[in-house]
Amino acid sequence: MSDRFSGYSRIRAERDGTILTLMISNPALRNAVDEQMHHELASIFVDAQEDADSTVIVLTGDPEGNAFCAGGDIAWMKAALDGKVAGPGVAEGRRIVTSLLDVEKPIVAAINGPAVGLGATLALFSDVIFMGESAQVADPHVKVGLVAGDGGAVIWPQLVGYARAKEYLMTGDPVPAAEAERIGLVNHVVPDAELQERAMAFARKLARGAPQAIQHTKAAVNMELKRLAATVFDASLAYEMISFTRDDHREAVSAFLEKRAPAFTGR
Repeated sequence: MSDRFSGYSRIRAERDGTILTLMISNPALRNAVDEQMHHELASIFVDAQEDADSTVIVLTGDPEGNAFCAGGDIAWMKAALDGKVAGPGVAEGRRIVTSLLDVEKPIVAAINGPAVGLGATLALFSDVIFMGESAQVADPHVKVGLVAGDGGAVIWPQLVGYARAKEYLMTGDPVPAAEAERIGLVNHVVPDAELQERAMAFARKLARGAPQAIQHTKAAVNMELKRLAATVFDASLAYEMISFTRDDHREAVSAFLEKRAPAFTGR
């Protein structure tokens, strides 16, 4: 593996010919997004786009974490609320999504377990999505008193329509694999044991194609999505940053750590 990816500790990179596999890797926390991973996600897609040795990207979770990505690390949220560390910043959060959208190489997602919060955003902004039959997708920002601001408000309505998107984003309820395929949230649901090979087989099919034609086709299709991201995403991210300061968020984090139901007050 080239030096380009050697500095990452929360994302593992592997090669199979011109296919670059990026593995979200924080096994002790079910591949959750802690402060270090958030930093790395803001640069990994820039490096992947500039990597001269790859034409296709596969995005998946470290199998040792038993998840694709379990969302934000609650301990990081608590430390940020207590002023011990910095929380997710606007600029870095924006870079994660915009750099993902700027990748012209096709991205094949292999959802090998829960894809939650920012993990769901990463999976759903991919180009072709394979999902294991026991996996779930959820954007439960509201359950921790936060606005769905890291991209969910952009991508969910484009995939499943506004009514379904609002239902799932306002409740935070998980979408099982079969339902995700039925409503068009993902492309293919496959047996768990076949997930990685099915995703890689599709990636190899793309790798055998004409790289520039495929990449520029993707870029053309993504133009409208990028236009939406420039408006909806910026607004939703700003709303999320405000919600980080609310009492309801502090209450939700405390309730999660104390293993009780939160008592929201609207403050």
